[in-house]
Amino acid sequence: MDATRVPRVKVCCISGVAEAWTAIRHGASALGLVSRMPSGPGVIDEATIAAVAAVVPPGVSAFLLTSEQEVEALVAQQRRLRVGTLQLCDWLGAERLTELREALPGIKLVQVVHVRGDVSLREAEVAAPHVDAVLLDSGNPDLAVKELGGTGRRHDWAISRRIREEAPVPVFLAGGLTAGNVRDAIAEVGPYGLDVCSGVRTAGALDERRLYAFMAAATAGVG
Repeated sequence: MDATRVPRVKVCCISGVAEAWTAIRHGASALGLVSRMPSGPGVIDEATIAAVAAVVPPGVSAFLLTSEQEVEALVAQQRRLRVGTLQLCDWLGAERLTELREALPGIKLVQVVHVRGDVSLREAEVAAPHVDAVLLDSGNPDLAVKELGGTGRRHDWAISRRIREEAPVPVFLAGGLTAGNVRDAIAEVGPYGLDVCSGVRTAGALDERRLYAFMAAATAGVG
């Protein structure tokens, strides 16, 4: 990443319209709206997701975090909620990504890769030609109850950097980011974008002081 460019910041686990506007006011360029998941924080009902997506202004992206893996279900969910970006938190693979792209022209696709070793490099390589971006997170889809994000854990940034260097599409970095480590994350990984949830929250609620501190740290020394 160009060291003079400010990374895009996606604030995830948005709980409703009020939190959406707070995140936007502090400089978020994307909002994460979490639909039904097998585990993890931030899940909201579809009516709330649709309400937030309807008020997001131009220049800000509404990401629907979804655990669906079947193309038909994903298409139906996008059409119900009218979001511009699908964040695919579970693995689809090249064939289903191709089908999804054909079914939803104009909708951006972001494949999550949960960084857990060399398998993650292969997953990113397979997914990247079929999506608009890859998002690197710290979940574990191999558990009996899948972890598909929102863990608050940091993963191996050395692997993340390798993926970012090799990927032909933008890479977002998630997983345990805070105001205290985001500059190191930018330096070590060089992501196109940052994805933060627990690092800007107190007792689950978006904390303006923590969000301000994160944004200030993410942009420090840039420009």
